Amino acid sequence: MLGYVADSPISVAEVLGEQALDKFTALTAVHGDGWGMAWQEPGDGTHALASPTTATLDPTYAELTHRARGAAGMLHLRWATGGLPVSPENTHPFHDDNYAFAHNGHISPIARLETLLNGESRAQLKGDTDSERYFRFVLQSIASTGSEPEGVAVALGVLMDEFPDCSLNALMLTPSYLFAVHVNTNALAPTRALRELFATESEIPPRHQTEYFAMDYRVTPDAVHVISSGLDEDGWTPISENTVAMIDLQTRQVSRLDPVRRAHRRG
Repeated sequence: MLGYVADSPISVAEVLGEQALDKFTALTAVHGDGWGMAWQEPGDGTHALASPTTATLDPTYAELTHRARGAAGMLHLRWATGGLPVSPENTHPFHDDNYAFAHNGHISPIARLETLLNGESRAQLKGDTDSERYFRFVLQSIASTGSEPEGVAVALGVLMDEFPDCSLNALMLTPSYLFAVHVNTNALAPTRALRELFATESEIPPRHQTEYFAMDYRVTPDAVHVISSGLDEDGWTPISENTVAMIDLQTRQVSRLDPVRRAHRRG
């Protein structure tokens, strides 16, 4: 996953640089079950495009990653959870009005996750994934609290309590913020599945075996960038575990958001 908030429209190639973009795209050796982008265009809201085709085989990927489509956006390469179809409906980012969402992890059981949704949220579901249900629960929480930060914090607190062994790592683009969720303390990296994809361990992408759920950010004079594991470069700062980096789209200020756990609310 890659997210960015800049002072003017920018392409993914400009965010990463061509060499780093090549490294990111090479992650399709693992994350080859589709790709998607979302971006905010000034005065025209949030747009998204997702394809179940491997990014390296889709000419639209190369075209879009080199086009400046907005000052804030995200890019996701999907590695589908076993048993979930590779289809347009299951491809990230999920999009609704001016909200877009991409998830790196798996929340199970999915049926239990779906019980957190009200009837209106369930009626909006289009695919089979836990990730889409996660997105709908966050949107539901934002609507019920009337606040993007509060809704995200409350939703994460509930999910951490209900699914403590799952990765909630995600990027969410809203009308006001880019939220980078780094919550995965008890989640197990898919080490066995990674080793099955490659002839030798040396071929596995950087950090995937040791820091699969890592999330980092960097601040430049004109932008803030967020990325998940896969690039081994200097200049990135780790996002603290079990927190959210919240980036204001107008000021590019980065602040920390902590999930609201149930135990805390009882107190």
